[in-house]
Amino acid sequence: MSIQSINPATEEVLETFERYNQEQIDEALDQARQAFVHWRESSFAERGALFHRLAQHLRERKVELARTATLEMGKPIAEAEAEVEKCAWNCDYYADNAEQFLADEHIATNAADSYVEFQPLGVILALMPWNFPYWQVLRFAAPALMAGNTAILKHASNVSRAALDIELMFQECGFPAGVFRTVLVPGAETGKLIADRRIAAVTLTGSDAAGVAVASASGQVLKKNVLELGGSDAFIVLEDADLDAAAQMAVRARYQNTGQSCIAAKRFIVVEAVSEAFERKFVDAAAKLQVGNPLERSTQVGPLARADLRETLDRQVQGSVRMGAKVLLGGQPLPGKGYFYAPTIVSQVTPEMPLFREETFGPVAAVIHARDAEHAIELANDSDFGLGGNLWTGDIARGRKLARRLESGAVFLNGMTTSDPRLPFGGVKRSGYGRELSSYGIREFVNIQTVWIGPALSTASPPPKSE
Repeated sequence: MSIQSINPATEEVLETFERYNQEQIDEALDQARQAFVHWRESSFAERGALFHRLAQHLRERKVELARTATLEMGKPIAEAEAEVEKCAWNCDYYADNAEQFLADEHIATNAADSYVEFQPLGVILALMPWNFPYWQVLRFAAPALMAGNTAILKHASNVSRAALDIELMFQECGFPAGVFRTVLVPGAETGKLIADRRIAAVTLTGSDAAGVAVASASGQVLKKNVLELGGSDAFIVLEDADLDAAAQMAVRARYQNTGQSCIAAKRFIVVEAVSEAFERKFVDAAAKLQVGNPLERSTQVGPLARADLRETLDRQVQGSVRMGAKVLLGGQPLPGKGYFYAPTIVSQVTPEMPLFREETFGPVAAVIHARDAEHAIELANDSDFGLGGNLWTGDIARGRKLARRLESGAVFLNGMTTSDPRLPFGGVKRSGYGRELSSYGIREFVNIQTVWIGPALSTASPPPKSE
């Protein structure tokens, strides 16, 4: 069975790939496992030098790599180039900081010496999505490999060229053979990969349904897994917010990557006192977005990545309208070739509607009216998801207090939710568990090993006296 890569802007087949047979899969797994034995013994300086080289390579090939992403999944070209740049930053960040993050931690006990060290686990299986075809992979790979693990990538099938290019970059930058391998297999093969004895742990970025399947398969074989799943992020606008700034950022937060982001703002919860003014500013700003060929630099919204994604999005919009929601902008697929959907804003959305209850993956914003701040927090938390969120207010002290009540892995006050190598990234509820990025992310795929060295002392060191 072959795997096709289809240009979502033209619906033309870009490439056809032959899926890996069992012999090719075994070869990749064996090589990754063998590489781990030697890679784990390399120094942080040696690994870091290679990741700095990879960062430079990414910057040098930015135009070419970005074009591949745009052709395969429709990302506007300027955003695709920014994604490659971000990957380079992440590689540099972990090359510079991994040794500090994983330094031994000495703890006073009754031992002559006792400490905690962080040892790599082995071969990590990475199940990655198409929406950020480079960033999702390097976000995982830089910390995991700097920690001494090796990796097998099973990428989304519609970005198979990007998957192979990532593997090639590791080879071209001088990483030992097998440290990073790609296998081209359909999603149905993931269960077998998870169960394989050569795989030590699993990381997934994907839908909540995929998370259930991966968690179940990992649990059957007792393997550590990290799940970064879907989101239905709230974008709360209180009565004292800067509405001009909030509306401008709302457009970026919703329509970046054509709305195909787990941490995109999706439910715009606005206090009634300012709802009319905010909606007017939001619609005016969104109406200026340029929709078109994603290879053109003026394009801000491209096609959805697949036809079925557009169909699902339209079902959610039309279902909500039938239940009483009002379309303020857009609201339909665009005619002609490509999987384009008009930038859309739907108001008077209520909790029973699809646009509130389900994750929406595309250029559609749902506006929900709240009576006051308390009601806004209640609506924000009335979701199966808990990835990120925004809160807009002129009173930062009040914002801090309200943020602590939001059930999400991240809260951004007066700004847009984004991932940053310096900050932990992940969610709660059906948005998954575990964390990526920062010092927390690099410790997800290590053995936190206690080391106790005798002889035992006659008495343990007492705890320090309080002041």
